[in-house]
Amino acid sequence: MDTLTAIRKRRSVREYTGDPVPKEDILKILKAAQWAPSGYNRQPWEFIVITAPETINELKIAAQWLENAGVVIAVVLDQAASKFWLEDGSAAVENMLLASTALGYGSCWLQGYTEPREEAFKELLGVPPEKRLLTLVPIGIPTEWPDREKKPLEEIVHWEKYEPKLDADHP
Repeated sequence: MDTLTAIRKRRSVREYTGDPVPKEDILKILKAAQWAPSGYNRQPWEFIVITAPETINELKIAAQWLENAGVVIAVVLDQAASKFWLEDGSAAVENMLLASTALGYGSCWLQGYTEPREEAFKELLGVPPEKRLLTLVPIGIPTEWPDREKKPLEEIVHWEKYEPKLDADHP
C-alpha cells in the first residue's frame, strides 16, 4: 500500500479478532516508529511490546476493547532528552498507525485513556519514574474497518491568512 493510500485509509480501530500479530510485522511497525523525525534527532522514545494476555487484561482499564488487540505497544518518552518529546513521540505514534494500516492491521491512539492512568501503567510496565508514558497503541486484525468521513478541504484550508468561513446561518 502506498503512503497516501495508508493515510486515507487509517482510522481508529477498536474492534479486533484477538488473533496475534506476527513478530515480523510488529518489528516493521516499530521500525516505522524509529524512523520518525525528532527534534535535533534526539529520538527520545522507547517502546514496550505487550503480547501477554494477562498484562493486556490489566491495561484494559483504559479501554475495555483493548483485550482483543493482538499486541499493545506502550510509547515511553524521555522528556529530559528533548524539549520536543511530545512532538517527537506523536510523530513516532503516527508512523506506527500508518505502518499498521499499510500492513492491514487496525490500530488506535489511546492518549486520552492513558494519561489519567499513567502512573499506574508505568508501575505495571516497569517504566522509570522520570520517563513519560505517552500512550498505548493497540494493534490487531480488525473485525471491521470504520469508514468515517473527513471534513472537506474547503472547510479547513485557508490561503495566505486565516479568514472566517461563512455559512448560511452566520453570514
